[in-house]
Amino acid sequence: MTIRRLRLGIGTVGIALPVVLTVGNALLTGDLRLLDSISSFYYTDMRDVFVGAMCAIGVFLICYRYRRLDDVLSTIAGVLAIAVAVFPAATGSPPGALTPTDVTIGRVHQVAAAALFLLLAAFCIFLFPRTASTAPATGRTRVRNGIYHACGIVIIGAITLAVASNALPDSTRDTLKPLFWCEAVAVFAFGVAWLVKGEAMFSDSQGADDPAGSAPLPAEEPTGGAASPTGATAGS
Repeated sequence: MTIRRLRLGIGTVGIALPVVLTVGNALLTGDLRLLDSISSFYYTDMRDVFVGAMCAIGVFLICYRYRRLDDVLSTIAGVLAIAVAVFPAATGSPPGALTPTDVTIGRVHQVAAAALFLLLAAFCIFLFPRTASTAPATGRTRVRNGIYHACGIVIIGAITLAVASNALPDSTRDTLKPLFWCEAVAVFAFGVAWLVKGEAMFSDSQGADDPAGSAPLPAEEPTGGAASPTGATAGS
């Protein structure tokens, strides 16, 4: 249940973050315009919400435990999420306020954010769909695996488009805000995958023993990498 709740917490915060930041900033300032990126909210009255949400995601990921590979990658992802929060982006800062140190910190933010999204995509594509080779897949297992793969592909595609958007003219970027939309789509896809993994959607019945591992957890300590006698595994 703890693992399940961590998955639900990560997914909920991820999906809510772009919406809460945008709506909250509009209510506080009366300005309905979108910012250049999600990270730009660091320089608004929604700073505490942005930093708090990223740190919460980071702590959830660090505390997440299932199997050895999941543990290592989720811990790295958690550290990266906290780094995104405490090392602000250079974009969105007040004009003329940037120093060389701020630019360096902004680059750390960009590297941490890119690495975080790539790890989250890896969770969706490789870790979440894993099932025991001898376990028959249920209909809902196949649906969940399809969602995981789709979310991972969406994250990678969104980040690729975000990088490619740097080639657009400044006027076009100022109008369309492609970086914001790409980040929002990636964060939403990440949140959906974790909600599905947390059994908020497309879960098997509570009383059924899902061979793919969505309902029961391994009988032995998950971090040891041992499968349960019933064939429960990490993927669903």
